[in-house]
Amino acid sequence: MSATTPPIALPKIVAEDVNFHYGTFHALKDINVTIPEKKVTAFIGPSGCGKSTFLRCLNRMNDLIDGTKLDGKVTIDGFDIYEKSVDPVALRKQVGMVFQKPNPFPMSIFDNITYGPKLYGKKGKAELEEIVERCLKQAALWDDVKDKLKKSALELSGGQQQRLCIARTLAVDPKIILMDEPCSALDPIATSRIEDLIFELKEKYTIVMVTHNMQQAQRASDFTAFFMLGRLVEVNTTQNIFLYPQKKETEDYISGRFG
Repeated sequence: MSATTPPIALPKIVAEDVNFHYGTFHALKDINVTIPEKKVTAFIGPSGCGKSTFLRCLNRMNDLIDGTKLDGKVTIDGFDIYEKSVDPVALRKQVGMVFQKPNPFPMSIFDNITYGPKLYGKKGKAELEEIVERCLKQAALWDDVKDKLKKSALELSGGQQQRLCIARTLAVDPKIILMDEPCSALDPIATSRIEDLIFELKEKYTIVMVTHNMQQAQRASDFTAFFMLGRLVEVNTTQNIFLYPQKKETEDYISGRFG
């Protein structure tokens, strides 16, 4: 097994020789990694190491930033997502994203969940109600809000808002969920609930998560990838990364000697 390929599992995302530039800044250097299906893969590393940049390469969010350039290849289920024929908006339906800070829309809980399905043509009242109930149940939020669906999403607590954002992501039936430090703005109890939710969601979805919290990577992920200075240093099962790191930089980072 090479340093950049996790043990055998069905591959979902494959990055080959990915280099990424913000203008003249070379942010990602020769990234090669296979991300397995229906597992949780955590990206760890010091601030500014490229982990969030690489995460955003997986659904072309970086396309929204002027002056960026990607070389190399990123495939999902064998299909190159940077082909000219690919519509990035359609791609982001398949590859949903949950951000660092909860970002509910300033509208009702119901309208937050149905925003995406309506955008993609679903109009029937019964179908929309079914989507809302199913996604809120998947996000472990239904019991909290089933009697408040017409109330503003902004009235929810931070942890509830983040679970609502996860439910909103699920509403358009993605195959992959990207999470960019989804718990960094939450208290320990809300964090624990999100981690429990991640564990349940991996039965149906491939999840890729950036986290600064190494304990969270250990608790919530199956595989861990360690980034440093724009390079992918090492990727392996989470247990192997934390107990038997192959590279000195990985060992130094997880033992707290730097970063």
